[in-house]
Parts: sequence; C-alpha cells; structure tokens
Amino acid sequence: MPQFSLRHSQLIEFDNSAAGHEGVLSDKSGDFIVKPCKQAEIDFYDTTASHPYFARFIPTYYGRLKLQGERNTTLAANSLPIPMLSDHEPADVSLVLSTITADPTWVPTGGGQIDTDEAVALENVAAGFQKPNILDVKLGARLWADDAPPAKRAKLDKVAEETTSRTLGLRIAGMKTWLGPAAAGKGGAKQDGYRTYGKSYGKNLKANEIYQGFRSYFLTENAGVTKILAKKVINRFIRDLEDFQDMLEREESRMYSSSLLFIYEGDGNALEEAINEELNGERRPLEAANGMHMGADNEEESDESEDYKDEHSEDEDEDEDGEEVQWPKVQVVKLIDFAHASWTPGQGPDLNLLHGVKNLIQIFGDLVADL
Repeated sequence: MPQFSLRHSQLIEFDNSAAGHEGVLSDKSGDFIVKPCKQAEIDFYDTTASHPYFARFIPTYYGRLKLQGERNTTLAANSLPIPMLSDHEPADVSLVLSTITADPTWVPTGGGQIDTDEAVALENVAAGFQKPNILDVKLGARLWADDAPPAKRAKLDKVAEETTSRTLGLRIAGMKTWLGPAAAGKGGAKQDGYRTYGKSYGKNLKANEIYQGFRSYFLTENAGVTKILAKKVINRFIRDLEDFQDMLEREESRMYSSSLLFIYEGDGNALEEAINEELNGERRPLEAANGMHMGADNEEESDESEDYKDEHSEDEDEDEDGEEVQWPKVQVVKLIDFAHASWTPGQGPDLNLLHGVKNLIQIFGDLVADL
C-alpha cells in the first residue's frame, strides 16, 4: 500500500459539522475531510468496498490516516489523490489529533474529540454547495452496540427515553441553516448568516414538536427558499430515503448511533438555478483541487426530469470535449458514523435503523402536504 505524506499546513478545522463533532479537519479546498476514529470504524470503512450498493449511500472513502507523531504523519491508501510532498516539508498534525492511550474504562466524550491516532479521509459531502443547509439525524431507538459496557448502555438508554429516539427511532442531532445576508448577527444567526442548532435542540424536542424542527430546516424564506422550492427538495429527499430503505432491507447489518446527513442548497436563487439547470440538461465542469476530481454525489432527479433521464445514459460523465462534468448540486443525503457498525449475515435487516427511516419518510411526506 503506497504511502502519501500530508503536512499540517494542508489542513484546516472543518466547521460544517452540524452535530459539532470535534477534531475533524479539511483540506483547504474543502474537497475532503479527515475524521479521527477508532480502529473498528476504519475496519468497517475498509469492508464497504465489498458492499457496493451500501457504498452508494455513504461519503466516498479515500483511505486511512496513521498519525505517527509530530513530524511523520503519513497517509496509507490504495489511491488517495493527494500529491506527494518533499522530504524537507514537515507533516505535523499533532496539534489537532492526539495520540492514542490505553484505557479500558469507558468514559463518555460528550461528543468531544476522541482520543486516537487513527483517522479516515472522506469526501466532503458539503463541497459544491454555495450555502449548504445541513441536518444531522441520529437513527435508532437503541443507541448502543452489543459490546457496550453497562454504564454506557444505561446512559444511552436514558438519552433515548428522554428524546424522540425511543418513540420515533430518530433524533435531530444538529442543524445549520442559512437565513440570508440580512440575518447576519440577528435572530440567533452568526455574522455569516447561519443559525446553528446544537445537540440540545434536538434532545429537547418532543415527538409532537419534531415536525416543527424539520420545518425550520427546510423552510428558510428569508434566504429565498420558498414553499415551492422546499417541497421540491423534500420530495427529492423522500425518494433518496426510499432508496436508502431498500438498501437497508437488502443488506444484513447492525449500526448503532449512526446518522443520516442531509444537505441541500440553502441559497434560494442558487437552488432554483441548480434545479433549472438539471431540468434543462446543463452540466457543469468538475473543478480539480489538489489533483482531486470529485464526482456527483447524487444521481436522483426530480419528477420533472424523468424524460431527460430516459434520453440520456446515467453513467454519462463527460462532455463532447471529454471534460468531466456533473449536475449542479441540489441536495444529497449520506449515512455517516460507523463506530458501532458491523455486517451480520443471516440475521436479517437492521430493524432499528429502518424504524427511524420509515418515520422520516412519513414526516417528510406530511411536510410536503402541509406546505
């Protein structure tokens, strides 16, 4: 397996994590992220190559990072497209990622940075959006894996009982919505016009209140996302979720505390333009950054574009000049967080996750009918 060097100056703190995961880094172009994780999660990512249908629903996995101290951070991957660096350029990321320590006692992190010297390089799903609106939905009524110690089981069972996790099999773990340029510094928005809803927001929502939480995510009229545009986005997400449900019913797996990451274009003008470009069959050239060529995240299309889809091959990825092209970004949803994930052949589908997915489809359908 080839080795690729990665120096600290190539990385910045990643700030598009709706649920507030600490320690996540990004390259400066924003095309990929570096996520610290334990060995079990890395091993699971390695197995996804043998599950191509499942792999469609997660961020593209580029490889694993081994952080080897202050100067020798190396990247081991089969084909991670990061340029080699010369020997005299330091590769120090120790300021951000700590070294691993051996401690068998479970200690809750509270969502903070995990203690590890391992990481994975993943596609940044938010790349390509002008103003990404981000939603993290944690799935499952049961949040702990079979190997969880009693203290962790008790803690997570309490969280589930006190939130919508137990009743609906889902919980809003975090949201980040753009409220438009006029909202800067007002109404809970930061100077960039974004309002962030932390973990406590979703934990405090009751089952009869979560509908309003999702409505706040999809309907941001001050940013130009009208009811008509919101309905189009939600309908596309419903189709994505139906495909995701089909995959879960075919794959035999168990995943605990995994999340669905929803992203759509939060700038109303850009959103409408992207939808229209897609309907008109206009594709944009892919931009290269750090030698990387990023493909389209989502090939689902709206009802209005079905005629175009029938006339054009889905695997078409080059224009007449041979240049790689992609649809403008409208929306994407991916499954993330696999610290407690495994394949379970012979045990049937993951009913714990499916419970949440089916309720999401129902809630989103109610939203469309209501708007």
